Amino acid sequence: MSDHPQRLRAMFCDHLSIMRGKYLPASKMKDDESRFARPTFSVHYDKDLLIEAPGTMCLEGLPDMALRWKGAEIRQGWEPNTRVVTGDLYGGDGNTIPMCPRSALKRAVAAWEKHGLTPKVGIELEAYAFIRRDDGQIVPYDTPGGVVYGTGNFTDPRRFTDAIWNKAQEIGLPLDLITAEYDTPQYEFTLTFDSAVAHVDTVVLFRQMAREIALDHGIILTFLPKPIPGKGGNGMHINLSFTDNRDHNALANGDHGDPANLNALAKGCIAGWMQHHKAMAGLIAPNAQSYNRLQPASLSGYWCNWGGDNRNVTVRVSAEGGKKARLEHRMADAAANPYTAVATVLQAALLGYEGKYKLPPMETGNGFATNDAAHGTAASLAEALDDLQSDTALSNALGAGLVENHLYMKRTEVEKTAALDPDALRDWYIWYL
Repeated sequence: MSDHPQRLRAMFCDHLSIMRGKYLPASKMKDDESRFARPTFSVHYDKDLLIEAPGTMCLEGLPDMALRWKGAEIRQGWEPNTRVVTGDLYGGDGNTIPMCPRSALKRAVAAWEKHGLTPKVGIELEAYAFIRRDDGQIVPYDTPGGVVYGTGNFTDPRRFTDAIWNKAQEIGLPLDLITAEYDTPQYEFTLTFDSAVAHVDTVVLFRQMAREIALDHGIILTFLPKPIPGKGGNGMHINLSFTDNRDHNALANGDHGDPANLNALAKGCIAGWMQHHKAMAGLIAPNAQSYNRLQPASLSGYWCNWGGDNRNVTVRVSAEGGKKARLEHRMADAAANPYTAVATVLQAALLGYEGKYKLPPMETGNGFATNDAAHGTAASLAEALDDLQSDTALSNALGAGLVENHLYMKRTEVEKTAALDPDALRDWYIWYL
């Protein structure tokens, strides 16, 4: 602890996956709260306030909501003399507000815990690096020697990824790896497996920290799903396992991950994801750019299919079994709200497990030309939102109030972005995502 006065940066990740918060005095470093305007959930990327957004009470006096946190969850921050914390959002009735993504994730975890199972999550984030030229134009960061799995100064001449790594280690945000992706200047950041809520707290704090550290080095780090037309997209791969009451991996079925020998839990999860595939897209690929990324033969989670160690399927059964057995869902993009995305993945899996959904056949093709029975996501955000609205089982499981607000805000986003070309669309989002 520094001898200098400390401050607390209390934050929450909103409906647009934007981190919002306040700097507060050291006296707040305990179980406490701070108030925000509830209609924050009716504000869009361009700062337009949408008065009739569901759940925001804009026509009922624009009241407060309270961000409440636990003192035990306060962490060391990346700014000098600053600690950070996330929390849940409460309304005046003493309950969490319907739109709170973190509360939606907690509900999903609690629903699995009724089965004696604790979800464990590991997220892989992808991002592109840009710079802003003197004329104001945003252009890709120049990495003349960048290659897939690249490291060192050919891949990152300004060494901003070194600064991110060092700061993460200093403040205890657990990174498993940083590397360059296939397309340059794209990078992957993988966070260490943990229980679901703790892990997503780490992810949202890491993502904010990484963007701020990068900006200190003149880099605009963006998690937009498709910031450069013609290059690969930015995914947010969600790796999932469960521990049982004996602290064993409940997905384990032998020493190796064998997709032909799955246990009932794994089959149920995958079957749920297959049945709710199209509706899930409206929540975990919730951006007007997302459907430029979600295309056939793009390793992006477009197809409603699953398989073994195959990056062309949406649900990949890891080749690692035993203690490391896990399922990887590959549809979400890195601009999605991580709480909402993980809650969606957990609730769709639970619907499949509890409902004993029939598991479709495993993908046996190469994934570029997939099985005839497989089908893809919607062709646009507008269509994906229609798919989500029609799937009442998934909406009710996640939280009808959250989905109602999401549908309203995202349909407005469709209208706002319909006339923008790819570069203008990227620039409309880039400062926020």
